[in-house]
Amino acid sequence: MFAQAASIVSMRSSIDVHDARRAAPAEPPVALEAVVKTYRSGSDDVRALDGVSLDVAAGELVAIVGPSGCGKSTLLNLVGCVDLPTGGSVRIRGQETSSLGDDALTRLRRDGVGTIFQFFNLLPALTVEENVALPLMLQRVDRAAARERVAAVLRDVGIAEKARAYPAEISGGQMQRAAVARAIVHRPAILLADEPTGNLDQRNGEIVLALLRELAGRGQAILMATHSAEASSICDRVIVMKDGRIVSDASSGR
Repeated sequence: MFAQAASIVSMRSSIDVHDARRAAPAEPPVALEAVVKTYRSGSDDVRALDGVSLDVAAGELVAIVGPSGCGKSTLLNLVGCVDLPTGGSVRIRGQETSSLGDDALTRLRRDGVGTIFQFFNLLPALTVEENVALPLMLQRVDRAAARERVAAVLRDVGIAEKARAYPAEISGGQMQRAAVARAIVHRPAILLADEPTGNLDQRNGEIVLALLRELAGRGQAILMATHSAEASSICDRVIVMKDGRIVSDASSGR
């Protein structure tokens, strides 16, 4: 699989991002209603989420803020299809996650969700283009189409010249842009960003935030957990969480 990705070359001048707003689905890419998530801790049940309702529309960039332990990570895990709610409804791309079997849930996570992590999570033994190609290899996308899409997305995030480099050979900002490229190359319904600027200096953080803002402008739904006031300020909405509940959901006024 990786041998195929190693031969990828640039073939396009711009990424073909799906404009979800132009062909809007019947419901938003993300729809949560009265979601509860309870964990067992010793003899006690801990309610990490307590009746959370939230929609994220195509083309919308939404920030989730709040203190550590407020439920941000739990919420991202549910939207990212790596966990299931104890109660309530989580619908991703129109599919109720709790009603899916393991195989269907895996496909939804693979095809419908892209994730950007604070610490990049690039595989050090693979080149940048190989890292970015991984979602397409998992989907068994035709090799020629994969070439085009990887080359295009690397140009789009501004690191086409680093395609053959390994993660250790590029800067932290470039690694995060590679991580963004990997998260969007398969055109997911929802892009999750977990503290995407938390490991970057100010300049590179601004570059990544500008890229996320541009992606939302093209129709990508983005849900970002952050402690950064600067990151929140570029979002369409800012959701404040406390003790597993949403206590505020308002336009950022950007």
